[in-house]
Amino acid sequence: MPFVVTENCVKCKYTDCVEVCPVDCFHEGPNFLVIDPEECIDCTLCEPECPAVAIFPEDDVPAGQEEFIALNAELSKLWPVLTERKDAPADAKEWDGKPGKRALIER
Repeated sequence: MPFVVTENCVKCKYTDCVEVCPVDCFHEGPNFLVIDPEECIDCTLCEPECPAVAIFPEDDVPAGQEEFIALNAELSKLWPVLTERKDAPADAKEWDGKPGKRALIER
């Protein structure tokens, strides 16, 4: 059961999770991260590292965010692998917890 990055990561894009991933399954887009479900080994290390609480096991994705399961799979094939932590966007704290960010994902 792979882990999934959900809506709260949009425009927050903290990368603390990337640093602990033993298999480099994170991929970076302009304002969002995704997990490649084919690479994820379900190690659980990333979930507690996410300051935005945006990472969930596939079976526990919050109601109404199930589309992020397919979105992670799709975008992980398009975006480059990210293996090192980066600074979060300057306005990340302002976006943390705001609902309705799905439409803001930049491809």
